[in-house]
Amino acid sequence: MFCSDLKRAVYSANLGFNDSHKIIEDTRLRECNYGELNQKDTSLVNYIDHIDTPLPAGESLKDVEKRMKDFLNYIEREYNDKFVAILAHKAPQLALEVIINNKSWEQAINEDWRKKKAWQPEWIYILK
Repeated sequence: MFCSDLKRAVYSANLGFNDSHKIIEDTRLRECNYGELNQKDTSLVNYIDHIDTPLPAGESLKDVEKRMKDFLNYIEREYNDKFVAILAHKAPQLALEVIINNKSWEQAINEDWRKKKAWQPEWIYILK
């Protein structure tokens, strides 16, 4: 079980998995650094405008994609043919859609399950 090292992710991972799985915190699974908008309502973030352009004093979605690619390369190298669980945040999950499901950032943003309130208990991604 891998999780972001941010407090709310670590708390959730420990709440749900501490007794059954080893939990490994990884900074690459952090939410996008929203810079000046950190800890503000995410509805203030226009994701389409920040695919390539970093948020003021923050990251771009391509920055998140780069660290998620690094994380996935590590998983593939160290945990090849294993099932791993990931507990992360919105931007890293959208990055998985881009990297693994070959979506454009625009497509991942527009098809985001959050817009349809279509949460599910798990998403399965297969590295090939």
